[in-house]
Amino acid sequence: MLELAILGLLKEQELHGYELKKRLTEALGSFSSVSFGSLYPALNRLEAAGAVKAVEAHETRDARGTRRPLAPMTGSLAGEAAAFRTRISGKRQSGGRSRKVYGITDRGERLFEELLAADTASGDDDRAFNLKLAFCRYLPPEARIGLLERRRAHLVERLARARQSIRGSRERMDTYTRSLMEHGTEATERDISWLDSLIADERQQGGSPT
Repeated sequence: MLELAILGLLKEQELHGYELKKRLTEALGSFSSVSFGSLYPALNRLEAAGAVKAVEAHETRDARGTRRPLAPMTGSLAGEAAAFRTRISGKRQSGGRSRKVYGITDRGERLFEELLAADTASGDDDRAFNLKLAFCRYLPPEARIGLLERRRAHLVERLARARQSIRGSRERMDTYTRSLMEHGTEATERDISWLDSLIADERQQGGSPT
């Protein structure tokens, strides 16, 4: 999922590592815990696969002429080491200060489309679905509807299992446990209704992105 998120953000614009981490945190709440120790190895893997390209960009300075830091301390020795290696590799041989800016390649575009459209066993994973929905506009119409319908089917199964569990153990449950489980089924019902609305809108608009 991290690779999918990186490619999706780089599809929108080129970003350096710190800004990419910031965008992952702001735009994708489920990835708010991404560290530099996991981000830079993922970027290195994508770069080695030819899905991401890295170019140099000069550091910027603030209004007082003070050099902005390349990246904050990560709190992780491995993360800081990975960030340091990336900064060093982005230095110009002339000694000028520079850093890597990452962008998506044609191969990365194809990989992004494959990852986004893939029907994997994680279809019942809330975080995976939310991530794919965030980039759903890049899917063709039939693929968007397919993604929504698969998610709906997973939630219907989840709802049926939850209801069966409540019926089978109602007498052994205390008030709070039963209330918690019923709250969960109500939330799933709302999600199914929400998906029904999205699917209906897609079909009414002929599958055009909104």
